[in-house]
Amino acid sequence: MTTPSPIAVESSSAPRSASASTPNTRNPATRWIQLSLGIVCMAMIANVQYGWTLFVAPMEAKHHWGLAAIQIAFSVFVVVETWLVPIEGWLVDRFGPRPVIAGGAILAACGWIINAYADSLPMLYVAAVVSGIGAGCVYGTCVGNALKWFPDRRGLAAGLTAAGFGAGAALTVIPIANMIQTSGYEHTFLYFGILQGACIFVMAMFMVKPFVPKGVVAQTRLVMTKVDYTPAGMVKTPVFWLTYLLFVLVAAGGLMATAEIGPIAKDYHIDKLPMHFLGLSMPLLTMTLAIDNLANGFTRPLCGFVSDKIGRENTMLIVFIGEGLALLGLRQYGHEPVAFMTFAALVFLFWGEIYSIFPALVADTFGIKNAAGNAGTMYTAKGTASLFVPLGTVLAAGGNWDRVFLLVAVVSIGSGIAAKLVLAPLRRRTIEAANAAAAARH
Repeated sequence: MTTPSPIAVESSSAPRSASASTPNTRNPATRWIQLSLGIVCMAMIANVQYGWTLFVAPMEAKHHWGLAAIQIAFSVFVVVETWLVPIEGWLVDRFGPRPVIAGGAILAACGWIINAYADSLPMLYVAAVVSGIGAGCVYGTCVGNALKWFPDRRGLAAGLTAAGFGAGAALTVIPIANMIQTSGYEHTFLYFGILQGACIFVMAMFMVKPFVPKGVVAQTRLVMTKVDYTPAGMVKTPVFWLTYLLFVLVAAGGLMATAEIGPIAKDYHIDKLPMHFLGLSMPLLTMTLAIDNLANGFTRPLCGFVSDKIGRENTMLIVFIGEGLALLGLRQYGHEPVAFMTFAALVFLFWGEIYSIFPALVADTFGIKNAAGNAGTMYTAKGTASLFVPLGTVLAAGGNWDRVFLLVAVVSIGSGIAAKLVLAPLRRRTIEAANAAAAARH
């Protein structure tokens, strides 16, 4: 086993920057306040991804660009949002969260404003780039902050933060759908773009650089590194690339569901069926999206908390297999309205946890000092996975989604087994070798 080079890592015992804990941020309650601010920011940025499917059909009806061409904008957004997060994470690690989140708020708002006026595909793709940069600034900063504030509860903190992104759209999916119907998708892009961007900008003004309150110690029940890797050192390790591969494989299926749930419901001829729940009546697609987003948000802190208790890979084994079974259920029974809503919610329930478990696993394996940059580098796997979203549309030509569901289900179940049998022992050996090398140097 090759031990990490001195260039690739920095000792955890290295002194922290004094600016990371200023006198007015010594209150232990500060980290919970900061976590809450991050959750609000994530909720406000969520519609850029999770509300997208509501705009696809209206854009196609007006411009006739083709569904596959419109969905390229979704892939562009996700690629830009994720692949630039390492740079944004580096900025956060050095300059703090406030300027990065504030800049992200402005860019995200501008992206939706451009969407409102886009009259060509190139303009739509430009909007995707702008909003992708903005969303990445917010997402990467908030997750990295959560990992730094809570070394004792990494899974839970990352999960709560990611829950804002997963469930945030649930609060606005109904008003967005209603506004599209009454005022058009262009006005909806403009209104919610400005509203959400302004909210995030205000939250950014109250963000401070993380510190660990006295008496808070890192978890001891999980195998954890005592070495802080730089992003450059992290990508030299085999365990990083295996983790990255698993992230890509599992994320691809969930992203297909996120982008295609509207077209799937339409192909099944159930998207506009009236559904009644708790006194509410709305089209099936709208209700499905609201429930899916709640499930997507709920699973992130839950699975993050569970992974803090039973281990990252054990949790991955359970939920990845669960996602595969839910996809098979959607394939078999999805033409029936209630079954469609049920299995779609289960897909999101078992998929959303990747955004809490993987950041926590990265911090466990590669240290906390460069957590924003390291987690951001791993997060680029989501961008890689998004490249498979148009492939789902192609494979489902003619409304045949069965082969898409089957392929993604097999990949998800296989990933769960690989996490337990391959990733877990490799990660343990890597951490033990790095800790031994660090001890020998000291």
